[in-house]
Amino acid sequence: MPYYMMLTKLTDIGRKTIMKNPGRIWEVNKEVEAMGAKILTQYALLGEYDFVNILEAPNNTVIARVAAQLGSRGTMTPLTLSAITIEDLVKEVQMAKALE
Repeated sequence: MPYYMMLTKLTDIGRKTIMKNPGRIWEVNKEVEAMGAKILTQYALLGEYDFVNILEAPNNTVIARVAAQLGSRGTMTPLTLSAITIEDLVKEVQMAKALE
């Protein structure tokens, strides 16, 4: 299943929501899974972004829907990137090299 990295920035509304109800983060994680993606790992960040999530989803369409639904709430702005494992990258580079 494809991997994705989602960087998120909280809006003022999102920050207020978390301060009032920190457990909302777990609720959103369950909602993401109900939308068809699986959160593999999640970290809070210091800096430009507030969170990074590594997710699995069946395809780009599902992860695009997840990002659109989460972003439409007005509590956060997502930046979603497709990712591949280092093992897959090495295999692909080795295959390309073999074709030279």
